[in-house]
Amino acid sequence: MNRTLARVRGLLPAAADYALLRRSWRGDLLAGVTVGIVALPLALGFGISSGAGAEAGIVTAIVAGVVAAVFGGSNVQVSGPTGAMVVVLAPIVASHGVGAVALVSILAGVIVLVAGAARLGRAVSFIPWPVIEGFTLGIAVIIFLQQVPSLTGPAPHGGSSTNVVIAAVASLLAADPGYLLWALGAVAVVAACMILLPKLHRAIPGSLVGIVLVTVLAALVPNPLAEIGALPRSLPAPTFPAFDPGTLGELALPALTVAALAAIESLLSARVAASLADTGPYDPDRELVGQGLASVAAGLFGGMPATGAIARTAVNVRSGARTRLAAVVHAAVLLLVVLVAAQPVGLIPLAALAGVLMVTAVRMVHLATVRSIVRSTRADALAFVITAIVTISVDLIVAVVIGMLVAGVFAIRSLSRATGVAREPLPGEAVAGDERIAIIRLDGPLFFAAADRVFDTVTALDGVSVVILRMSQLELVDATGAHVLSEIVRRLEARGVTVLIKGVREGHVVLFRTVGVLGALRHHKHLFAELPAALAHARSHIERERAASAD
Repeated sequence: MNRTLARVRGLLPAAADYALLRRSWRGDLLAGVTVGIVALPLALGFGISSGAGAEAGIVTAIVAGVVAAVFGGSNVQVSGPTGAMVVVLAPIVASHGVGAVALVSILAGVIVLVAGAARLGRAVSFIPWPVIEGFTLGIAVIIFLQQVPSLTGPAPHGGSSTNVVIAAVASLLAADPGYLLWALGAVAVVAACMILLPKLHRAIPGSLVGIVLVTVLAALVPNPLAEIGALPRSLPAPTFPAFDPGTLGELALPALTVAALAAIESLLSARVAASLADTGPYDPDRELVGQGLASVAAGLFGGMPATGAIARTAVNVRSGARTRLAAVVHAAVLLLVVLVAAQPVGLIPLAALAGVLMVTAVRMVHLATVRSIVRSTRADALAFVITAIVTISVDLIVAVVIGMLVAGVFAIRSLSRATGVAREPLPGEAVAGDERIAIIRLDGPLFFAAADRVFDTVTALDGVSVVILRMSQLELVDATGAHVLSEIVRRLEARGVTVLIKGVREGHVVLFRTVGVLGALRHHKHLFAELPAALAHARSHIERERAASAD
């Protein structure tokens, strides 16, 4: 009971979360304001790209940002709408409408919350690095292509296709050339600001300056560019979205996909944040609980699912954040924008936000990382490429599963090659009859992938009367490997070959006894701890065999 209470308390906010606040509050305030400024265009842009709208994006950044900061497992994590979530939400909006987003957010939040309570936070460590980088590349490509329709004008484009490649190509074919030129000009201004201004000073928010500049120019010069439109001047009241059992069933699988993505991305972001600065350890289980609650809260306010945002979290840490106050301040800055600046924000051209997201997508891809993976091993390179391609063409979660399968197959293949099975020469001076004795050394892992090779090699022995199986170097042994060993003993004994086993590790004894390896031996004294004793016993068998043949 006490242990259960301790585990529950470990998943809840505590005073220790703010232990550094007395010394770091100034840095936290400055970091929170900085991240709030960076997050504004991203929240608006991701909301629009997902199909849920700019309002959903900024509501999510505010509500989820506060809840995840207070209840999450990282001291510096910044949460809100992200590009990866946009990739998953866009087809849900296309299939079920905007109204489904809030319900999916709540369902996914509950799933993530349960996963955290069940202590599944460490599961993300099982995803190989090439797979993570592969779907990061795929997400970056999708985010970039999702902006193309915002640049091509109001002409019909993309149809009902949820594939971003098809939608981007279709929108380009149907583009209004005049509108496209204006939109590309806006993108160029924003991109130039984002790339050049931080070089003058790191504290300059290039994306915000670029958006303000484009918005002012658009107000002064007549142009055809579409704008964000009216935004609410306050947060909406929390309400539970309407649904029926049929809708709930249809959204169950999408919600599971969203939950998986939210958990993966949030844990990866928290892990990255912990490596950027000494901000204290992060608790992966509590992080899932916090992100689950954040998505539930965002859904109740009409928002979208939230995750930890790697880019915003990195900005937070590099700006001096050390406690959760910074993420709370970031949400407060965004709330202030809604309360006092909703009208001017609504005048921002969509093409300007597209420019922000395009530059963000390009920055997600690190060429040095791509080169290192491609040049590492063929297996890792293949897992990376396949994951990226499937992410772009099919689905992110499917891509992760396929990438893990590919990586797993190659890992198993490599591991199976490490299984050694070889005949060794007998130690010491040769004795008459030694040619009838075979010492077989087994080393490395013995599991299902290598079992058949070991079986074929050992049972192919010919012209011997005694086989000594040396097992002291065997490492991992699974049930299949143990079963194959028992079959080897039975097959050889059935041919009249005496099998002696030397050096069974203590950790393998129970498995070998349960599966029948030890029981398959002709006599219980055929199990040895040392090779000299096993060899002496083998030679005694040969002596008896020679004596019997002489008679």
